[in-house]
Amino acid sequence: MADENPDKNPDKKNSKSKKMASKKTTKAKAPAKKAPKDTAAKKTSKAKKAPEKKAGEKKASKAPGGKEPTKKKEAPKAKPGPIVVRASSRYVRVAPRKARLIADQVRGLQIDRARALLQFSPRGAAQDIGKLIESAAANAENNHDLVSDEMRVAEITVDEGPTLRRFRPRALGRATPINKRTSHIAVALSPEEEL
Repeated sequence: MADENPDKNPDKKNSKSKKMASKKTTKAKAPAKKAPKDTAAKKTSKAKKAPEKKAGEKKASKAPGGKEPTKKKEAPKAKPGPIVVRASSRYVRVAPRKARLIADQVRGLQIDRARALLQFSPRGAAQDIGKLIESAAANAENNHDLVSDEMRVAEITVDEGPTLRRFRPRALGRATPINKRTSHIAVALSPEEEL
């Protein structure tokens, strides 16, 4: 029974470990012999494929910093489209959700109808959007030599600006946050003929 247990008999343990070690070394040696032959063949094939330089050729000029200069691609020229006059107002102290209600009513209208709608609207955002449309109409007259009464509201977008965070005291020593939201409003007017 003592002979069967390899832990108690150190001779059997050593003989097994030697056999395992000899198997591992023979397996490891076989691929190692093939590797140097392959790499040598690759090096010679690369050397043969490299193009030879002629005596009269010069190296390509490199930009400072060692990088080759890249050719800039010319952008295709844009086709002249309809004239669009823009105006924008940023950080308007009205919530974007409230301003979008007015912007949706005005979008696509002729400028006279938009002015009338905004003048009699009960909402607070109507005054700010009305001033912005008047500014875009003035840009059309002064910068583009267009008649402002013949324009229409082609685009109007209301984006969210930064929120002013304030706090109010409440019962039992608590504080409640109050968010004062701001908006970025942009208007684009275009001549009415190009509907």
